[in-house]
Amino acid sequence: MSSASSSVRRIAATVLAAGAIVSAAALPAAAHDGDRHHQQRPRVEISRVQADSPGREDRSNRSLNAEWVEIRNTTRNPINLRGWTLRDNDGNRYRFDNVRIGGRDTIRIHTGNGRDTRTDLFQDRRDYVWDNRSDTATLRDDRGRTVDTEGRRRSTGGGSRRGRREA
Repeated sequence: MSSASSSVRRIAATVLAAGAIVSAAALPAAAHDGDRHHQQRPRVEISRVQADSPGREDRSNRSLNAEWVEIRNTTRNPINLRGWTLRDNDGNRYRFDNVRIGGRDTIRIHTGNGRDTRTDLFQDRRDYVWDNRSDTATLRDDRGRTVDTEGRRRSTGGGSRRGRREA
């Protein structure tokens, strides 16, 4: 009996040790998965893109400013976007100066000319930036890390095809 109880004890110890190893390995994975899930939503995000200016595309300032990208701060605290960039597929780039976006606020970056306000910024361009059919807006922080992207795909039938300004 002593050899049988000794075998049972060894098997039980082996099972407990295996369970402890599996639990120890699963705990960091579960914690990491929780972190990844928690960080899915960026602090600043591209919330909307109006790539196709409504109405006639005549390159008027009014038409250019009807093309915009909206950026939202998803946190409660203001964030300074100094050095951040907004870029399209063709490399057109808008660089933010000393721009603070308030907590839970949004700002729109218009293509044409205008006077910057707390809620509206202007790229001061004389040509359209965002392609009507397909383009991707990429927001990068001051270290060049991609914060968010917003893509647009549309069928090639209909719509206008406009020229692109180089950066």
